Amino acid sequence: MTAVPLAELHCHIEGAAPPDLVRELAHRNGQDITGLIDEHGGYIWSDFDDFLGAYDRAASVFTRPEDYAALSYSYASSLATEGAIYSEIFASTDHAQRGGVDPVAYLSALAEGMQRAERDTGIISRIICTGVRHFGAEAINRAAAIAVDAAKEIQAITGFGLGGSEVAGTLHDAADAFALCGGAGLGLTCHAGEWTGPQTIRDALSLGVRRIGHGIRAADDPTLVAELAAKKITLEVCPLSNIVLRAVPSPADHPAKALYDAGVPLTANSDDPPHFHTSLARDVAMMVELLGGDDRATRAMLTRNALAAAFVDEQTRAQLLGKLDLALATS
Repeated sequence: MTAVPLAELHCHIEGAAPPDLVRELAHRNGQDITGLIDEHGGYIWSDFDDFLGAYDRAASVFTRPEDYAALSYSYASSLATEGAIYSEIFASTDHAQRGGVDPVAYLSALAEGMQRAERDTGIISRIICTGVRHFGAEAINRAAAIAVDAAKEIQAITGFGLGGSEVAGTLHDAADAFALCGGAGLGLTCHAGEWTGPQTIRDALSLGVRRIGHGIRAADDPTLVAELAAKKITLEVCPLSNIVLRAVPSPADHPAKALYDAGVPLTANSDDPPHFHTSLARDVAMMVELLGGDDRATRAMLTRNALAAAFVDEQTRAQLLGKLDLALATS
């Protein structure tokens, strides 16, 4: 039986950096990363805030555009070996600038690596530029302006989103940024409802998003769940990230099944895979376990949901859906 193709909408590209690569680049740069990577080659952090710090430290070793091109090529190619036909990555120009890399050169390098991966493996990839909540409103607006300008020249940039700590500031701080990017035709998504309650998701919806990063706390409010289902707002669920970070206590406590049963479109994503010892294939397998039902049908549903919500032109969407349908028809 032919494997069901995969698709991913939610992965932070710096968070996808393998520890071995981070160690290598730190050595090249003469950077001290003591306490970042353990003796077994895993990232060291204790809770969500500590994870954000580890993420920032790992991102800081990328100091040249070619570092990012290598990273995006490596990640897209690795997804292709897992059976993925489509990938979206979150790209933080703030992290690039903090490493001394021009933001447009950073985005161009990511796009170049993704294009090479497409030529070599067939996987199609796109970039979602992101603001970071805990960097403040000024940084979010700057990231949005960079995204709009860069998207005029870099076709791989098709979306704008917001990540970082959900308890930093308020989503209203990002209203101007989302209005700018939405007006420029970029797809909009926002991290919300992973650590904070349903109101954060409502705040995100007020920004005009069509997708929510995580969004699992929507399950605490049946009225909000009904709204998400009615409006077909897709949730970018990262089940193993939720479990490892203890946003949910255990797989048995994960609300994915309740959201799915209520008609909310769900996808499976890896978030920051090496930090959580996961991969897209593992997160898809976890979602299949959480949702139950026929394995092949559930996998196909997750991929179809991702492709339906992807920030791509309709010709590319039709091409990707055609690949999925062809695979499902082959046994």
